[in-house]
Amino acid sequence: MGVGGEKFQLGTVGALGLSVVSSVSIVICNKALMSSLGFTFATTLTSWHLLVTFCSLHVALWMKFFEHKAFDSRTVMGFGVLNGISIGLLNLSLGFNSVGFYQMTKLAIIPCTVILETLFFRKKFSRTIQISLSVLLLGVGVATVTDLQLNAVGSILSLLAIITTCIAQIMTNTIQKKFKVSSTQLLYQSCPYQSLTLFLIGPFLDGFLTNQNVFAFNYTSNVVFFIVLSCLISVSVNFSTFLVIGKTSPVTYQVLGHLKTCLVLTFGYVLLHDPFSWRNILGILIAVVGMVLYSYFCSIETQPKNNDVSGQQVPCFSNLMPCKYLIFYLQQFSCGSLASLLLFLVYKSLCVLYIAVKRR
Repeated sequence: MGVGGEKFQLGTVGALGLSVVSSVSIVICNKALMSSLGFTFATTLTSWHLLVTFCSLHVALWMKFFEHKAFDSRTVMGFGVLNGISIGLLNLSLGFNSVGFYQMTKLAIIPCTVILETLFFRKKFSRTIQISLSVLLLGVGVATVTDLQLNAVGSILSLLAIITTCIAQIMTNTIQKKFKVSSTQLLYQSCPYQSLTLFLIGPFLDGFLTNQNVFAFNYTSNVVFFIVLSCLISVSVNFSTFLVIGKTSPVTYQVLGHLKTCLVLTFGYVLLHDPFSWRNILGILIAVVGMVLYSYFCSIETQPKNNDVSGQQVPCFSNLMPCKYLIFYLQQFSCGSLASLLLFLVYKSLCVLYIAVKRR
């Protein structure tokens, strides 16, 4: 195995791990900011996230951590604006729909992505992959969807949010491959357009949804602290998002995203004492089973035919953290057997998911 292959392995491990840790962290941070401190201006906050991400990448470019690579400016601009619009539409969807219907909107992104990739990129998804994705969506639906209140405006906004999000995530993957740019280079060039789009529509959108003015809000020291913390975490969230989609696929990123949802529910119960029912537990376990099945079937279908290649040992996270040490850590975990079980299942799921990605 060459040096390039080793770099790819480490990059994939880092991307998967960073994406999970940073996304769960920012959700917990933003929950404290919005629920406890009353700062509910989500779209404007996202524009600040992207602005801080751009500034951080600009410093990294100045320090020569990566090289700037210019390519089609129209593609970058369209991609950046589309990403900004998709975020705004998702926030509008949440504002016009019940939480349950909003969760259904997020669940619909995977089948919509599968349809778009099948129609326009002629990508084939086997029956086993479709079944495993269905199990995953069923589990997340059981765990998160509580009520379904339909209305015409909310349904249209949700449909638009689904389509724009799917296209944006597919473009994230295809642009990196077509123009041979890294996730860092694409994020650096698209961030200004995303941030500007959200900064222009954010105050109006947030004002419409909350009946408050973001610029008239009382910015206490606690609010400022959590805003700064949220912006810093967002750098790794945005970077890992582009990295995961670039190295895997939009569907795999969505599968990983639903894993994050399960983790957020679990840690919300463990750390923030959020209400947690047996329905949540059942849904999370079903979702984890679906993710394991998806990862397993991906690894089976992409297994190399060549005996020399297939005979090589494929490393997984166990090489970086042996399973026996993780089990010992979980046994010492004081938050209860449920959290320990879920963390262990997540760990093994990521092992299988990494093997599937590595073999692509």
